[in-house]
Amino acid sequence: MKMLINGELKDKNAKIKVINPFNNEVVDKVPLGDVEDVTEAISAANQARKIMSKMSSRKLSRILIDVQEELKENSEEMARLITLETGKTIRDSRVEMQRSLETLQLSAEECKRVYGETIPMDAAITGKSVFGFTVKIPLGVVAAITPFNYPVNLAIHKLAPALAAKNTVVFKPSLTAPLAAMKLAQIMAHHLPRGAVNCVTGLSSDIGDKLVTSPVISKISFTGSVPTGLSIAEKAGLKRLTLELGGNDPLVVLDDADIDAAVTAAAAGSYLNAGQVCIAVKRIIVQENVADDFVAELVRLTKKIKLGDPLDPETNMGPLIDEQAAIIVQNKVEDAIKEGAQLLCGGARNKAFYQPTVLDEVQPDMEVVRDETFGPVSPIIRVRTEKEAYKMANYTKYGLQAGVFTQDINRAKRAVKNIEAGSVLVNKQPTFRTDNMPFGGFKMSGVGKEGVKYALEDMTRTKMVIIG
Repeated sequence: MKMLINGELKDKNAKIKVINPFNNEVVDKVPLGDVEDVTEAISAANQARKIMSKMSSRKLSRILIDVQEELKENSEEMARLITLETGKTIRDSRVEMQRSLETLQLSAEECKRVYGETIPMDAAITGKSVFGFTVKIPLGVVAAITPFNYPVNLAIHKLAPALAAKNTVVFKPSLTAPLAAMKLAQIMAHHLPRGAVNCVTGLSSDIGDKLVTSPVISKISFTGSVPTGLSIAEKAGLKRLTLELGGNDPLVVLDDADIDAAVTAAAAGSYLNAGQVCIAVKRIIVQENVADDFVAELVRLTKKIKLGDPLDPETNMGPLIDEQAAIIVQNKVEDAIKEGAQLLCGGARNKAFYQPTVLDEVQPDMEVVRDETFGPVSPIIRVRTEKEAYKMANYTKYGLQAGVFTQDINRAKRAVKNIEAGSVLVNKQPTFRTDNMPFGGFKMSGVGKEGVKYALEDMTRTKMVIIG
């Protein structure tokens, strides 16, 4: 696979191997781009923005539909590529592609809804004789930086709204899983002006810093770790920022909950994509008087999960992104057990595979729940009261999403009021997301919102027009 700069595919002598985490085989190699490459990509995007800004919303909407149609034709190939480079099951990769197509559709629709507003100028002392309104104009060049876990859909969440707002893009996908994202960029480029979409691969220390500090870049949309997000915020200067920095999402199970539904949600939320989801269930907070029943059923469901070849449709869970990621999870679980947590099932690693694991009697200061554990672990924290449950849910530096299970509407209302998170889901696991909702958290989970309409709004500037 090659980089895409100014409408041309560009290769380099220096390459980076993309490894299949299931069998450790090389899937492909991508160029090791450098500062010159990203500088060229930024310049191309800067030139193309003049063309993009003159395009009609109707034409851009049609272009995004054309991109969607071509992506749909390549959907199965793209799903297979996602599975090969990430280890995600083929079923989940196909779901990602379905969501990606829908996200493009939403972007095409929102492209025609970039509204300004009329301003009641006569509400001010000096405004009686004038007429005023606002128009939305593009920011210019947007930098998009994405992680490995949803390589296509997270890329579309950044690229499509940016383009719908008539911006141009310089895109840096994850080096761990860049292939499907690079293919997406090439498909988009087929339908857009030369240089409107550029895709560069390389080390963050080389090309990431250039993207972040370039005065040509007007906005950075980043999904990734807290340390990297903080570094971007420090270096970016006066740029728009959307930083989605992960979560430590709680699932609260109160003692009046539908236990079967809560267990099903906990298992689905904990083990999706081997737990490598920013909104995965990372902490399960259960009231003591229903905890035994809840835990027993969760262990039963967890033991039924089938690990194996992610290309096999019968496989429920594949490997983590690489062996080092699995080792990190293993170490956190082993530390928790040493500190008093009870291992009820799982807890074993085989190369990049880590068994779905249930830990009981977990304490809130254990590292497995204190920081985000990006793996298939269900840590159970027992609490006595509803009030204690909400306090425990907030006992984290993150605040992305949270779920609560209860059959009492008043308890649900209290949960929504008291839990500090960007989204609170009632009788649903926090792993749930639709691509049109505002998505983004509080505290160290980041700043800004994704979701097509909300991302697009932040990729425009407001110009005031006054007619005397």
